[in-house]
Amino acid sequence: ASGRTLPVCTSPPKAAATGKRVGIIGGGPGGLTAAYYLSLKGHRVTVVDAMPQMGGMLRYGIPEYRLPKRVLDEEVAEIASLGVEMKNNFRIGRDVTFEEFKNSYDAVVLAIGAWESMPIGCPGEELDGVMGGIDFLRQVAMGEKPAIGDQVAVVGGGNTAMDACRTAVRLGAKEVYVVYRRTEAEMPAEQLEIDEAREEGVIYKFLTNPAEIIGENGRVKEIKLQVMELGEPDESGRRRPVEVPGSEFVMELDTVIMSLGTSPNPLISSTTKGLDTNKWKCIIADENNGKTTKEGVYAGGDAVTGAATVILAMGAGKAAAKGIDEYLSAK
Repeated sequence: ASGRTLPVCTSPPKAAATGKRVGIIGGGPGGLTAAYYLSLKGHRVTVVDAMPQMGGMLRYGIPEYRLPKRVLDEEVAEIASLGVEMKNNFRIGRDVTFEEFKNSYDAVVLAIGAWESMPIGCPGEELDGVMGGIDFLRQVAMGEKPAIGDQVAVVGGGNTAMDACRTAVRLGAKEVYVVYRRTEAEMPAEQLEIDEAREEGVIYKFLTNPAEIIGENGRVKEIKLQVMELGEPDESGRRRPVEVPGSEFVMELDTVIMSLGTSPNPLISSTTKGLDTNKWKCIIADENNGKTTKEGVYAGGDAVTGAATVILAMGAGKAAAKGIDEYLSAK
């Protein structure tokens, strides 16, 4: 209306070529951010990813209604335009060993994310119709339409649980429940997501926890829920949920989606020597520069912190790029 045109955003100029090569495993927000900054420093960068397209959780974990994929495609294309080489459907341990990959580059970034859904540990979780939250979202993002039936329960209280329950609504489920063992006040999901899910018809079952998933002919039929109450605070500072004896009740269900958190793919840590991980299978790395316990190997994002946010992964990718640039400059 004003007649003014918006300025065109361009990347900063690239530094002169250094002759150094950096390999990045993982094309999600952390890996792509590291690739962007390393390329600007003049390094030759290659990003490999196991999925058909770049983007990681941005593409396969965040639903279309929250992040249009055309926007992501534009961002990926901009990074590629800097000369970053991108290889998809490339798996460490299948196409090449980690050591072979590492030996092809002057430095390596592990930005593999956290794609393994955590089990809940209750009887019946092996039944057909029980799936992980991130697995469910990935199937939908890849154009599949999982047969979830009419009645769906999503177990968990984080943003992935919110994405899963709202996606189930969009797939046509008639009744979608969120089962969470604490109260709404303790839910780690963004309040906006909680409210919008409720507006879309999602029913919350607070202070409940799965005690057993009951099947018939190998498929989910019901879920037995244990009523909880809040006790003393645990190590996180939140009041610990404790069982109310004799309070179980049963609900009929077609699908149970477990959104209890994720951990990194154990394949990476199991195929590398000299790379330390913690008890949650996360890679141990310096948060300031991404340096791991293996020389020339840097890491960041969910592979280090566990499932967190996109902006934290991007920040870690930038920090790793800075650390690698300093490392290569000193070689």
